[in-house]
Amino acid sequence: MAITSAPPTETPSAPTLTVDQRITTGRLPKWAPWGILGASILLSLILFGIVSLAPEGSFNIAGFAVVAALVYLVLITVVSSVVEGRRKAVDRLVTGIVSTAFAIAMVPLISLAITAVVNGVAGLSAEFFTSSMRNVVGEGGGALHAIVGTLLITGAAAIISIPIGIFTAIYLVEYGEGKRLAQGITFLVDVMTGIPSIVAGLFAYALFAIFFGQGIRLGIMGAIALSVLMIPVVVRSCEEMLRLVPNELREASLALGVPKWLTIAKVVLPTAIGGIVTGIMLSIARVIGETAPLLITAGFTTSMNYNLFEGRMMTLPVFTYTQFMNQGIPAEAYINRAWAAALVLILIVMALNIVARVIANFYAPSKGR
Repeated sequence: MAITSAPPTETPSAPTLTVDQRITTGRLPKWAPWGILGASILLSLILFGIVSLAPEGSFNIAGFAVVAALVYLVLITVVSSVVEGRRKAVDRLVTGIVSTAFAIAMVPLISLAITAVVNGVAGLSAEFFTSSMRNVVGEGGGALHAIVGTLLITGAAAIISIPIGIFTAIYLVEYGEGKRLAQGITFLVDVMTGIPSIVAGLFAYALFAIFFGQGIRLGIMGAIALSVLMIPVVVRSCEEMLRLVPNELREASLALGVPKWLTIAKVVLPTAIGGIVTGIMLSIARVIGETAPLLITAGFTTSMNYNLFEGRMMTLPVFTYTQFMNQGIPAEAYINRAWAAALVLILIVMALNIVARVIANFYAPSKGR
């Protein structure tokens, strides 16, 4: 008896789903969160617009933003729960909360930047960058002496702090594991991280007053006060970066007979250089805007001073403080100089961070340098 095979059956192709069908298949389209956000903003705008039309009513921007965020969180959770299920709804809710927290954190930063730029530009001029406040009363003058003082004092503090911080971090990670000395250093670094800046200034002043008498004011005193604040930040950041270097790299180098100190210099430090430079820049940004310790140690002056070891020295934070607090006539000139100095300080920190990024990228392990 002949056996005949059945003709092959064709597998039906998957039907093409429309947009409405895709919404009901368990996943929201990519535009859905943005659409829900727009609807939430519109609802909040309508609500606060109606409230502002009432007698003595006004549009509350903060309240509008809070209500819009709450409406969005509720809507995205409900819609996602219906379409995608409970787990995805919780994920979208947490994502919305994190995004809202990020937006809240950005508000003061953006507001500060805009305020500093808008108010600081009015005080910027060629004279501001080329002259000091010597014999200047009222309008005119500049902050060249403060800019130079800031760079000199911060640079000296960095020269003191960076080697101490890096070598301390190397000892803690590479040599001090489990030792009591390392535990004591870690404890002291933690304590130093939380000390107020005014205490660092008092320490530097008391140290120099022992040898030079009361009333001493020097730029190097300010550098030492800032270094007290910088060292724990450098130690902590460098320590964490060194711990991120895989132990396999150390073991491979040691297995080839390379001494430990050379392994640290040629393998460990180049691998962690990006994070180390970033930590150093964070420590500089931490201290470059300090005012209280510099008022005590470096004092203030209206004249140029290029010598850290002789006489008082002005810095941009102190210049901003004195211009704003000791306003003369016209007051607008003093306020403009204060805002201009604040803007220049922000630009200096920004420039330092850009330079740090370039250096870290240049010496990254992927570059082979």
